[in-house]
Amino acid sequence: MIRDEIVQALRAALAATGLPEPAGDLALETPKLREHGDWSSNVALQVAKQAGRPPREVAQELADALAANPPANVARVEIAGPGFLNFHLAPTWLHDVLRAVVAAGDEYGRGESLAGGRINLEFVSANPTGPLHAGGGRWVAVGDAIANLLDAQGASVHREYYLNDAGNQLDTFGASLLARYEGREPPEDGYQGEYLVEMAARMRAELGAGVTEEEAREWGYREAVRMLREDLARIGVEFDTWFSERTLHERGEVADVLKVLGERGHTYEQDGATWLRSTTFGDQRDRVLVKSDGSTTYLANDLAYHRDKFVRGWDHLIDIWGADHHGQVKSLQAGTEALGFPAGEPEVILGQLVRLQRGGEPVRISKRAGNIVTLADILDEVDPDVCRLTFLLQGIDTAQTFDLDVVTAQSMENPVYYVQYAHARIVSIGRKAAAAGVERRPLADVDLTPLAHEREIELLRALAVYPDVVAEAAALRAPHRVTTWVRDFAKDFHGFYRDCRVVTDDAPLTQARLWLIEACRIGLADALGLLGVGAPDEMARLDDDGAVEGEEAET
Repeated sequence: MIRDEIVQALRAALAATGLPEPAGDLALETPKLREHGDWSSNVALQVAKQAGRPPREVAQELADALAANPPANVARVEIAGPGFLNFHLAPTWLHDVLRAVVAAGDEYGRGESLAGGRINLEFVSANPTGPLHAGGGRWVAVGDAIANLLDAQGASVHREYYLNDAGNQLDTFGASLLARYEGREPPEDGYQGEYLVEMAARMRAELGAGVTEEEAREWGYREAVRMLREDLARIGVEFDTWFSERTLHERGEVADVLKVLGERGHTYEQDGATWLRSTTFGDQRDRVLVKSDGSTTYLANDLAYHRDKFVRGWDHLIDIWGADHHGQVKSLQAGTEALGFPAGEPEVILGQLVRLQRGGEPVRISKRAGNIVTLADILDEVDPDVCRLTFLLQGIDTAQTFDLDVVTAQSMENPVYYVQYAHARIVSIGRKAAAAGVERRPLADVDLTPLAHEREIELLRALAVYPDVVAEAAALRAPHRVTTWVRDFAKDFHGFYRDCRVVTDDAPLTQARLWLIEACRIGLADALGLLGVGAPDEMARLDDDGAVEGEEAET
């Protein structure tokens, strides 16, 4: 790719001029302003101090060396500001991008930065006591997209759901379900919501009369997991493992972790409780592992669970938690390090909740859960693709407003439909060309030089940076960066559609543009796939010419 070629040319220029290479990575970025070129490097500023010379003087020497041995497709190199090197490329480099996209096909955008890595990604993991809330739905979309991104960088990724089925909350849930079964109100501190009434009716139909509280708890637990699986299937997410917290206690793993920590000198007794010396590992205070009544804390159980993940062979752990658990992150990392695992494990991503609104007003009440809005409530009104991409419009670390009016509107104002229309349009144009008897010739036989319109250049530039976008999104655990690329790319394609006819009387131009839209299809479909969103070939309001109602059709 052209980026690698420019980096190699810069290294050769440094060697030819006797200048040192920078201590860190050799910087090469795409400028924010088009007039600053296609690529820009601050390497002169990076090495000026080592060389003992002014940055602009270093930049000039490097520019001269590059001019003497110019990289392929570089039209000129300019010096800007305090010593930046701006590379202006000939359109031919973008033609090479098109060929690279087509040659790579479904693999375009993939990288090897995480090749060989084995990552366990735990996300959602809501208590099995009822339906998944809307915020959990956001973590579903983000977690699954992160897994796709990590996989796209060569990692082996394992999706895991942790069932908190050993705590008091399950007993409370069982008591609440039994109360509804018996026609009573749940306990004051119990679970509310219409879903319990519906569950109780199903339990009576299945188990009959005389159900005990233990039977209600276990039946309710299994039914809650079934409901969770059903909701997750609706949004297209499957987990490799559903891990039961109970098994940790049944196999004695929690007790063994306490023993190991004690043998390592990381625990002590005080006030009848067992404490972890978590301050030794950077925590703000020491934490209780075993309470004075002999019961273990969430931290003790979580330490056993995360040790089990390492024992199963994963070398990096990632958890997605609600932001309300931020105070527990350092405690878990301290305990994991105390057990002898690498510092900073697990990596924890904190997610903010979702505010649902309709008509500018907040939607606060769920028809299922009463006091919370559930993922199922949203999916009853919104297509799963729309739901997923909407959740991925911004970073999970920011609060989100989910506007039902916007996402249910089948219009170009809806960002999700706007993106999917772009893919459907590409396929529609291809169908039209085939119907007109225009066949796409082999790429090797097609002259791409006619692709010089600014709309075409915009699309190819976007395809050129796509692999870097994917790599960065994976490194930052930020799938919304791919969403941003998708939205910008769709905007560029719609602009191309308006200004550039594909099937024309100019046969060479038609052939070049048919390959251009194929490259666009590959890139757009791949990006949507990473986000877990479908790339439809047809849309209800899209005619055979690729036009939306009220638009001029491609002819």
